[in-house]
Amino acid sequence: MVNQLNLLGYSQSTIRCYVQELAQFLYFIKDKKASECKLEDITEFLLHCLSALKLKENTIHSRINGIKFYFEEILKQPKIALEIPRPKKQLKLPKALHSTEIKAIFNVTENLKHNTILKLCYGMGLRVSEIVQLRIYDIDSKNMRVHVQKGKGKKDRYVNLPESILSQLRKYYHEYKPKEYLFEGQYGGQYSIRSIQKNFKEALCKAGIRKPIGIHSLRHSYATHLLENGTDIGSPIYELYDIILQK
Repeated sequence: MVNQLNLLGYSQSTIRCYVQELAQFLYFIKDKKASECKLEDITEFLLHCLSALKLKENTIHSRINGIKFYFEEILKQPKIALEIPRPKKQLKLPKALHSTEIKAIFNVTENLKHNTILKLCYGMGLRVSEIVQLRIYDIDSKNMRVHVQKGKGKKDRYVNLPESILSQLRKYYHEYKPKEYLFEGQYGGQYSIRSIQKNFKEALCKAGIRKPIGIHSLRHSYATHLLENGTDIGSPIYELYDIILQK
């Protein structure tokens, strides 16, 4: 299963999630072979997760995704995969930060690497998973854009690069001199998502922001503030970071 997921280009975090969630199902059916399972067995497992374990809907959906992949791609039983029931998922938007809170977060984040990463999240609307995968050659300063490889849905795209962020990226590059990835760990390789999340939490604390939010809220704030400023999210040029700091 892991080999198949790797061949299909799934991220390591998705692979870990699918394997862990499938393991829970295999433990539930115990001595019964997965290839012998019927739709009723899967439904019983999901009901157990909802009623007995009282798992959240997001966790249930993750388990369904792992099971569906296994039955469809490994056991070659697409019919069962298509029939697996999926509970309705409530849409909960992340809370948007006020522009003054955004500025406070930037001001208290003195580490240049941490500060630059947060500004990429907010000023360009990038996901953390996309930022850690950026390589040096993805920064196209000539055309003022960033090449985001295998973003959500495993699709590549280009994102507009504001002049102010390019200036900070140059300053960051000259100080840290990354070799392959734009943001690297202490011993090279990708900077970890967990480290970025930890840095964001520390910034919230220093800025005196007590909201129960995660770093994804920076990206949601990006979209929210664009709309508040009357800017079309789909327009080719926008420099939200500059707009907010000028207020």
